[in-house]
Amino acid sequence: MDSSGAPLIGLTTYGRNEENQIYLPAEYSDSVRRAGGIPVLIPPGEKKWRELLSQLDGFILTGGGDIDPALYGGKDHPDVYMVDRERDELEIEIAKHLLKSTMPTLGICRGTQVLNVAQGGTLIEHLPDEVGEEVKHRLPPREPTPHSVSVQSGSKLSSILKETEVESASWHHQAIRDLGEGFKAVAQAPDGVLEAFEMPDHPWLIAVQWHPELTAETSEPQQRLFDALVRVSRH
Repeated sequence: MDSSGAPLIGLTTYGRNEENQIYLPAEYSDSVRRAGGIPVLIPPGEKKWRELLSQLDGFILTGGGDIDPALYGGKDHPDVYMVDRERDELEIEIAKHLLKSTMPTLGICRGTQVLNVAQGGTLIEHLPDEVGEEVKHRLPPREPTPHSVSVQSGSKLSSILKETEVESASWHHQAIRDLGEGFKAVAQAPDGVLEAFEMPDHPWLIAVQWHPELTAETSEPQQRLFDALVRVSRH
């Protein structure tokens, strides 16, 4: 926490692109700042991440490309993209640390999948192959699209969103197959795809498969996720 009392919120970033740039879409940091937090970006390859985490108050595992299927016993698929082993290795190590810690943690899309893999869970390599395309979770070639999500009444997530039915910005072609140990599913899409989980034994760990940052500026329920993370991180 800085001297003003604003909590420091760590965010993972994308890996190096073809122009040797490391970046993160601004919607993530905008959402954290609106909530009163200070975003701290942690890129793949950071060797001193433990020292960094010791200075932080909360953490967001962000979205991005796919996890290497070899890391969860999955199969390669033509639609698997942006596999970055450097990013995978760092984020899974960070996830394992967060799962054992008391640090408030939010997983978003890929970040949700990272937490699941770190806890022994598996992923569906390509959703259309297994659940069809009645519900669009991503538009071609790789664009976000809205769909509804049903949130379990009485869950921590529903109490934060103050809703049990929300419109989400969906941007994924993979999702959780087998849930990691100690997690509890708390939301699903109309086609049954798991859309969020919590960890009851962790003080504050919530993971959503959609992208709340994309609509948080105009959607109160989505911004409440970041507000809640920053609020609990103050303590």
